[in-house]
Amino acid sequence: MENTLTKEEIRVENKKASLPKSRGNLIYYADSSEVNMIDSKDDYDYINIEDIDQKKQSMRGFNDEYNNIVDYIVKITRQIWKEKDIGLIYDTYSTGVSIHKGLVNSHGINEVISGTLQTLHAFPDRKGLGWNVVWSGNDKDGFFTSHRGRSVATNTGDSYYGPATGKKVMFRTTADCMIHANKIYEEWLVMDTYHLVQQLGFDPIEVAKKVAKGTEKLAPSLSFGLPETAETGLPPKIFIPTSDEFEIGDFMLEMLNKVWERRSINNVKKFYEDKAVVHYVCNRDLVGVNEIQGMFISLFASVPNAKLVLERITCNKRESDLDWDVAVRWRLQGMHEGTGYFGAPSGKPIDIFGINQYKVRNAKITEEWFLFDGMEVLRQIYLPDSEENANKGSAKSEDGNFTGVS
Repeated sequence: MENTLTKEEIRVENKKASLPKSRGNLIYYADSSEVNMIDSKDDYDYINIEDIDQKKQSMRGFNDEYNNIVDYIVKITRQIWKEKDIGLIYDTYSTGVSIHKGLVNSHGINEVISGTLQTLHAFPDRKGLGWNVVWSGNDKDGFFTSHRGRSVATNTGDSYYGPATGKKVMFRTTADCMIHANKIYEEWLVMDTYHLVQQLGFDPIEVAKKVAKGTEKLAPSLSFGLPETAETGLPPKIFIPTSDEFEIGDFMLEMLNKVWERRSINNVKKFYEDKAVVHYVCNRDLVGVNEIQGMFISLFASVPNAKLVLERITCNKRESDLDWDVAVRWRLQGMHEGTGYFGAPSGKPIDIFGINQYKVRNAKITEEWFLFDGMEVLRQIYLPDSEENANKGSAKSEDGNFTGVS
């Protein structure tokens, strides 16, 4: 019998055909109708979706239990952390996986196992709730996921940051993963560890000094200066959209160019709804244009000439061409030469590494989750300077295990 498509399958195929795969290895697109999105459920509700409602993607090379790529990342995260099936890491991570935490990199599955065990030692009741997954790709070329979550845990064991405190903590995370044939082979992890250290009752500055000393050889001081970061004397280029019509890739690039690169903070009014909410680091919610503008000014004041480096923009179409979920992985690289979010200027080169997720509805940002690791920035600020390194002999950069929270 000749295969025929149902009306629903034809609708999905037509929607898929209308989306570009990528733009310049920077912007990637996917249609949320291909998967079960998680943004209105926690992971418990998600895994109990009725079979009739499960979306089926082509998942060649993956275990049969995974219906689509969102299903895969939600299920393995829950099983590893909530169910404590640490052995599942052997089945779902590549042997030579690369993990990026700011400027600290680690390699190999054994370090993933080690970090998971140490985290569960310090926070044995950790419950990681997934709140959204932005994705792209396919089973032939590989999938990508940007998984936003929130962890709640009690510190009943000693951690890298200090002795057990018995305190209950909450911290947000976002993990970007590259996945092929049931294996994660590269991951970028951002955690609000500054907020975690605060809740534990430790002094973030003292912890940063300790971490800096312990990771000096893993990630020594950056060597760039003003010419590399700000391209001193050259103003940022102005982004010109490809069309007068709304296109999500152009929308994000224009917003990042005008607000982030050119510091034209007045443009927040153009890209954000009047009552938009930004969920900022340290569990701060900023509501409305004025508070959002103040947040940007405070952040950029610390690195006034920083250069924005965009690593990936992933766009998931929702109900219409004007409605999207977006994930952006970014870096701000510059000299800590101003008084702002990170306190008095240190004159150190710093790399602020973050992952943001956005709800764009009716061509405006209505909600944003803004995440970077403040402890990683403080670690860079308190690394020994070049004179100290010269006295001790130059520190050689090498990848290795960082035993902080995973």
